Amino acid sequence: MKTCLVLEGGALRGIYTAGVLDELIKDKIEIDTIIGVSMGSLIGINYKSNQPNRAIRYNLKYCQNKNYISYSSFIKTGDVVNKKFAYEEIPNSLDPFDYDTYNHSPIKFYCTVTNIETGQAEYIEIKDAKEETEYLRAGASMPGLSKIVEIDNKKYLDGGIADSIPVKKAIEMGYDKIIVVLTRPIEYRKKKSKLRFLQSLYKDYPNFQKTIEKRNATYNQTVEEIIKLENDNKIFVIRPSKKVPIKRIEKNKRIIKEQYELGKTDYKSKRDALKKYLER
Repeated sequence: MKTCLVLEGGALRGIYTAGVLDELIKDKIEIDTIIGVSMGSLIGINYKSNQPNRAIRYNLKYCQNKNYISYSSFIKTGDVVNKKFAYEEIPNSLDPFDYDTYNHSPIKFYCTVTNIETGQAEYIEIKDAKEETEYLRAGASMPGLSKIVEIDNKKYLDGGIADSIPVKKAIEMGYDKIIVVLTRPIEYRKKKSKLRFLQSLYKDYPNFQKTIEKRNATYNQTVEEIIKLENDNKIFVIRPSKKVPIKRIEKNKRIIKEQYELGKTDYKSKRDALKKYLER
């Protein structure tokens, strides 16, 4: 039996996922592969490095720091998530990431990115977390709030634009058991965004424009498919049991902690059902 963990993004909504994963680590649930999207990737790497509590710790500590995630950073650098602070100073010195444990773990980890020239999702296996940090950064680079990330002559942005919840990818990869962690309640459906600004910003990338334009429809269709798969007991879903009013760039530590604790609580309420699903 092979088990895959699929992690939705959602900027700081993703701290919900940190609560779920910290409980999964505590329960020693065996996972063979993780497919992360955007913040889901940035949170999920801590599962493979076996560092519970790390994601909530540094997000609470630095959420109000203008050098972390802020419009101040966007104005200064062109990236709402400050590259130097978030991807270098935090993991390398302020709250060290365990690269050695990550790199030697048998768990496979895939980061979802959107190729803006093709408009399609790509799933990059991150074998060396330090050497391949740029893919993680690319996969979490929000359109309109981040510069395009170029790697090996390919141009990338947020993986959630092309594939917000890569359940189909996990099924295609042949996994027997798929655990999906969502960051929106079951009733949420994405509304069509005001696209004029983004259409203008990415006028040189028509395929990406088309992907952006149909994103809400694609997302909502995926949610409906997930509900059906869940009802048929083909996948196991953990999602917020209620809505916490958390912003993508949240500065309120109380709200961030509430979202994290909700993840822990929702996992615990489903713990027995999850174990039965994995044993079946």
